[in-house]
Amino acid sequence: MLLGRFLEISVYAPDVAASVEFYESLGFVQASTGDAWSHPYAVVTDGRLFLGLHQYRFASPALTWVQPDVARQAPALSALGIEFEFARFDAEALHEVGFLDPSGQMITVIEARTFSPPSLSPAHASSLGYFEEFGIPTSDLERAGAFWDSLGFVAFDPVCAPFGKVVVAGRDLNIGLYDVDLRNPVLTFSDPAMPERIAQLRDRGLPFAGRLPRGMNARENGILQAPEGTELLLTTTRD
Repeated sequence: MLLGRFLEISVYAPDVAASVEFYESLGFVQASTGDAWSHPYAVVTDGRLFLGLHQYRFASPALTWVQPDVARQAPALSALGIEFEFARFDAEALHEVGFLDPSGQMITVIEARTFSPPSLSPAHASSLGYFEEFGIPTSDLERAGAFWDSLGFVAFDPVCAPFGKVVVAGRDLNIGLYDVDLRNPVLTFSDPAMPERIAQLRDRGLPFAGRLPRGMNARENGILQAPEGTELLLTTTRD
């Protein structure tokens, strides 16, 4: 794959400690981070999702991959018609490039890992259920799907319920292209018992968005809001 290995979903977190506390309360575990970044930085994981919390302003959330030869790989990305929002090949810092997908989603590629994953049991799970995908709202499923296909992802057949979407699968991350009235990208979790999970989370006083996309009822679905503003879409799957 042109992008390399997936690293993390990177988000701007003004208060890293508060965000870490929130995710740990849901069963996430911290990873060991290095000194690649000069700003405060933490990574939390449920064993499937890796979320990078950066106390640094950038186009958030961003999908971040690691490609050791990013400087040499950049021309291959340009050949696809990709225009870089930034390209940094400074000898004193990590090499990285950034560009947008057709829906405006930021994608970054850096030259080295910035954390070490913790050793978790295969049975480890968070209170949110199974992490399915990173959901990107888009008004043009065909164009967005073709873009991700050009990067080496594999598109599944479109589905219509509970809303129109196409899932594009990568080696380390699935991306859901959502034709729905979401304001922001979401981290999507699923579980047949999601109504019970949502009720338990509400009983704990955790903050939920007051509005859901059309076709999704509030008993079986919810959007949990993290301290840094990340939106976690909780959905009910059928057995």
